Order: sequence, then C-alpha cells, then structure tokens
Amino acid sequence: MNTASTITWDDTVLPFQLDRSDIRGRVARLDGVLDQVLEQHDYPPAIEALVAEMALLTALIGQSIKLRWKLSLQVRGDGPARLIATDYYGPTKEGEPGRIRAYASFDKDRIDPTGDPFGQIGKGYFAILIDQGEGNTPYQGITPIAGGSLAACAEAYFAQSEQLPTSFQLTYGKSTLVGQPEGWRAGGIMLQAMPKASPLANPGAEPEEGLTTVEDLLNDDEGENWNRANVLLRTAEEMELIGPSVQPTDLLVRLFHEEEPRIFDTQPVKFGCSCSEDKVRQSLSIYSAKDIATMTTPEGTVTADCQFCGAHYIFPPAALGFEATEGPDAKS
Repeated sequence: MNTASTITWDDTVLPFQLDRSDIRGRVARLDGVLDQVLEQHDYPPAIEALVAEMALLTALIGQSIKLRWKLSLQVRGDGPARLIATDYYGPTKEGEPGRIRAYASFDKDRIDPTGDPFGQIGKGYFAILIDQGEGNTPYQGITPIAGGSLAACAEAYFAQSEQLPTSFQLTYGKSTLVGQPEGWRAGGIMLQAMPKASPLANPGAEPEEGLTTVEDLLNDDEGENWNRANVLLRTAEEMELIGPSVQPTDLLVRLFHEEEPRIFDTQPVKFGCSCSEDKVRQSLSIYSAKDIATMTTPEGTVTADCQFCGAHYIFPPAALGFEATEGPDAKS
C-alpha cells in the first residue's frame, strides 16, 4: 500500500465528467473528517452509521453546488432516530477546504443500537437547505423518507425537486490499517445527468402517482447512457470506494474508461464548526431578563453547548438577552 497516496486522497472530493454519456460526478473519501465528526459524541452504532452516511452525502452534494456559504442536509423522523443534521460550508478562497459538521438526536430508550439504522428513522422527511449568505433568500427542498437508505432519499430529492437523475454508490464503516488504530472510513461516488436547458428533458412523460422517475426525465438515448453508466457504477467494490490502496483516479478509469472520463481538481474537506461566543450570545438576545433567569445555573452563570463540536460557553446572566446590563466583554 502506498501511504503517500493514502494521505493524498483522504478527506477529498474529486469531480469528474463522463463525456460520452453527458454525466458528471464526484468521488469522495472521508477519513479524519469522519473520525472528528463522530468522536464529539458517544453515539450507538446505528446512529453512527446514519451520521456517516449523511456526512458522505453532504461532501458529495456540497461540492457539486456552486456554494458561497452553507448547504445543510436534515433528516427528521418519528422513530428513535429523531434528527440527523449536517452542514457543508463552501471554501471562502480558491484552494481552501470545504468544512463539514454533523449531529444526531435520538431517543436512548427506544433506539436499537445494532438494529437496521435506516429503519429507526420511521416516517418523516429528508431535506436539503441552501443558504447563500446574508441578503439572499434560503432555498429548501423536501422529500419523504423512503427507499431503504439516505442515499435513496437524496436520489428522490434530485428527481423530484431538481429534475436531475442522480445516483449514489456509498460505503462506510470502521476499519483498521496495519500499524494504525481503528478509525472510520467512508467512500462513495455520485453520478448526475448534466442539467438541460429545460428542467424536464422528456416533457411528454407524465409522472405516475405524482412521483418523478428517471424515465420521466430522460429520452431514449439519454436513458440508455444513464443506465449503462449506472450498471458500471454498481460494479464498484467496497474496498475500491473507501481505499486506501486504490486511488480514485484509478477507480474511475477501471469503472468508466469507455465513457471517456475527464477529471478535474480535487477539493479537500475538513471538520469545521461555525459556532462562536458571539453567535450564541445573538441567539439568546431574544430573551428577557426573566427568561435568562430561568436558564441560570446554581453557580450563577448561563451555559450553552454546541451540539456539533461540543464547545462549551459560559456567560454572566447580566450580559445576555435584550435587557442586558453588561457588555459582551463581561466575563463570569
């Protein structure tokens, strides 16, 4: 195994295009990012698996969007796994990494730690939210929880909301490299038909029962190209997807050499959180002094924890709320 190649491709997203098929795609590998996301919390295995899948989807989808600020994926359900939330922050400068964070909320009394992860979400929805920053209207698209995996939910979202045939091949889990401690690794490929001038490439097709399918979106030639590329995609093996000995470029050539793959510059990703003392203070600015008093601990402080990164903040009560009498520089 080439250790240098392993390090080079870990925590990266590689964009590519299949020129023969008019399909674009991404290959993502997560290593240290996933370890950092999951080590913030003591999640049971089923929740860890859901967070790992969501983080991998977030890396693939986030890099495919011309994003100035933040992409969020959310899954909400009525089962033991109540919420899985991830954020992807686009690079602020050329060459900088994108940043990923993730968090899960679950019912400890109802969760089956080793049960089927997706089945513990229950009924609910999968949402994609795009925030392009101050002065721009946020976008939100929602699709029901269905299909047996979070990847299937994402595919349904793109078909319904964006009219873009999209498919994913993902794998994730704990692995141990020779001479190294056990850690999380994840890898996956995203394929997506190139957007057309018209959002509905096959306008003569009527969606059955209100659900848009790939057949509704592609004409015969496009459908043949799409099906061929996906047959090839399904031949990717788990160890090829996560590495570490198979480079993503070699994998693309192995899978799609007849589709004329064109490879672009990789983008690094890292674990990163946007929380700060100022943001916590701002979120508490809507409360009165009476409300702040109910949040005050016996020690005489107000505390707040970031669910994503575990940062712990401590404030004097008089410095919080719209009736604050002390400035932000006051410390307890």
